[in-house]
Amino acid sequence: MGDSTSVNQPAPPPPGFDANLLRGQFRAVLDSMRKVILGKDEVIARVLWAVAAGGHVLFRDVPGVGKTVLAKAFAASVDATFKRIQFTPDLLPMDVSGANVFDMRKKAFEFQPGPIFTNVLLADEINRAPPKTQSALLEVMEERQVTIEGTTHKIDAPFVTIATMNPLDDEGTYPLPAAQLDRFMMMLSVGYPPEDAEVKMLEIHLGGSPLAELTKVVTREDVLGWQRTVPQIYVAPEIRRYLVMIMRALRSDHRNLRSVSPRSTLLLARACQARALFEGRAFVSVEDVKVLAPDVLGHRVLTADSQVGREFVAQCTERVPAPA
Repeated sequence: MGDSTSVNQPAPPPPGFDANLLRGQFRAVLDSMRKVILGKDEVIARVLWAVAAGGHVLFRDVPGVGKTVLAKAFAASVDATFKRIQFTPDLLPMDVSGANVFDMRKKAFEFQPGPIFTNVLLADEINRAPPKTQSALLEVMEERQVTIEGTTHKIDAPFVTIATMNPLDDEGTYPLPAAQLDRFMMMLSVGYPPEDAEVKMLEIHLGGSPLAELTKVVTREDVLGWQRTVPQIYVAPEIRRYLVMIMRALRSDHRNLRSVSPRSTLLLARACQARALFEGRAFVSVEDVKVLAPDVLGHRVLTADSQVGREFVAQCTERVPAPA
């Protein structure tokens, strides 16, 4: 697989790479968000890695564990615009993307932007809407643009979708199509807070609205700087081969009933680059891959015995020999 020098001592850092500055920005946003999301630093970190990698995040959780607060806290911490869509069975695609509306005074059609024209979009309970409405997000999540009646409208950067979905056994839910799932870089779960964190949460939230007290700690331009730097983080040939071998292990395992696309390989590599960036490294390590593979690939596999995707991915990853 290659010697350890090529993996652990790669090319020099990219131009303008300031590890202390970037780690400081990352820590500032994390510290800001953890004021209202207690005991979930690992979840917050993963959201920030996904944002830096230009990806989107899907949360699968029961209602009321803080997903909306997390999205709002991120937007407030980076001075970004925030909009929320409550997905319901009667929601139409035009309610998401916008539509051309006839102006009686001007005697002409004008485009009225939908809520997706924002920096941070919270798609709440996305699997309560039918697939046709869910598909309104496909183009904007991939290309950061919306096409309405042949006219393309660009979305201002940065743009990140943070979606939530209810467990599929809940009443009134529609399974997300594979194409929609594939657009999300990571699927995470906030889960219940530790006991002490939940007690502290009561103290903070009963005293008022902590979100109102959050102020920006970095700018949108700083976030765009993250996204420009991430692709420059070095991925050694041995790591690239390691990533592909993990994908081949997932595809060839008879227990997996769903194809894992090449897009998945790229998204995992990008997420690893983002983690390395905020760890102060200019190169991706084996640890980055092992930490992030379950988050990036867990929702892309389907097992006949309904085994949890994250656990299945972790098992397959451990079977693949890692570079020295």
